[in-house]
Amino acid sequence: MATLCRPTVSVPEHVITMEETLRLARRLHSDHPQLPLALRLIENTGVRTRHIVQPIEETLKHPGFEERNRLYQSEAKARVPAVVRSALDDAGLRAGDIDVIIYVSCTGFMMPSLTAWLINAMDFPSHTRQIPIAQLGCAAGGAAVNRAHDFCTAYPQANALIVACEFCSLCYQPTDLGIGSLLSNGLFGDGIAAAVVRGTGGTGIELVRNGSYLIPQTEDWIAYDVRATGFHFLLDKRVPTTMEPLAPALTQLAGNHGWDASDLDFYIIHAGGPRILDDLSTFLRVPPEAFRFSRATLTEYGNIASAVVLDALRRLFDEGGAEHGARGMLAGFGPGITAEMSLGRWTADDRAAEPPVGAAV
Repeated sequence: MATLCRPTVSVPEHVITMEETLRLARRLHSDHPQLPLALRLIENTGVRTRHIVQPIEETLKHPGFEERNRLYQSEAKARVPAVVRSALDDAGLRAGDIDVIIYVSCTGFMMPSLTAWLINAMDFPSHTRQIPIAQLGCAAGGAAVNRAHDFCTAYPQANALIVACEFCSLCYQPTDLGIGSLLSNGLFGDGIAAAVVRGTGGTGIELVRNGSYLIPQTEDWIAYDVRATGFHFLLDKRVPTTMEPLAPALTQLAGNHGWDASDLDFYIIHAGGPRILDDLSTFLRVPPEAFRFSRATLTEYGNIASAVVLDALRRLFDEGGAEHGARGMLAGFGPGITAEMSLGRWTADDRAAEPPVGAAV
């Protein structure tokens, strides 16, 4: 059975606090007619600090899409290898043991994908498969876990490497003054994460089932408007209401496996914002504490897009993991509106995670 091992997460060294964000908003948008609303929404995110790849003075400039994408490429190449090496070490593997690299990112563009560069730069086998995913946004972290699970199910002895690289600060657009854009300026942060899914062995979440769900007719609620100046993020005010239609999809996935989504041992959920977590807590009928790992990511790093679920999982590991056989759910949400969901049992010490007698499997 495929096991999702301990992720490694790295955030850039430049930090901006909530207080600094609010001061900047007041200075840059002092004449904005909806500034009080924007400030209130930013404060309500609960984000205390975010990390960005450049000092804030440079982040606020817009040298053009070409220069920003060049910076995306150079920063990814400078920062990703150390994260990958750490994830491989945590999984007890080497580059030569990896059969597929799944790379997810929505904040820059490369062709060939960074997967090709990693294979050459880090001595992965030349026959390593490449699966770059660029257009699932924040849902891509969950999608990467699911595609790794699918691959290791098809090839039971294989190992998959997941890499999420998000520099959201490089998508800042100083001319975008809508409330959704101003909120995003105070919500998103930068981060890199990597994790290995082992086909056999390993400590972590033994993946048992995955699924996807798209809310009909919501494809324009989260989107990019691609212009000469780069990616312009569009966020509909209805996005925070999406947990009501998505919660039944999570419930059904668990029910199809004989589990009760309201009665699991751990939850690794994308932290798009506090409303997302609050509503999901209500609709799944689980206590707010169930999402403490996601809330901690949001508070300390902001929304780091596809890397959120891997950071939340890293926090579960840091807490000591779960009891052997504990049941849990992982879910990422993003454009579409799409949910990428998976179920798994905690397995430790390379033991096969066999459920207790009489338990649902």
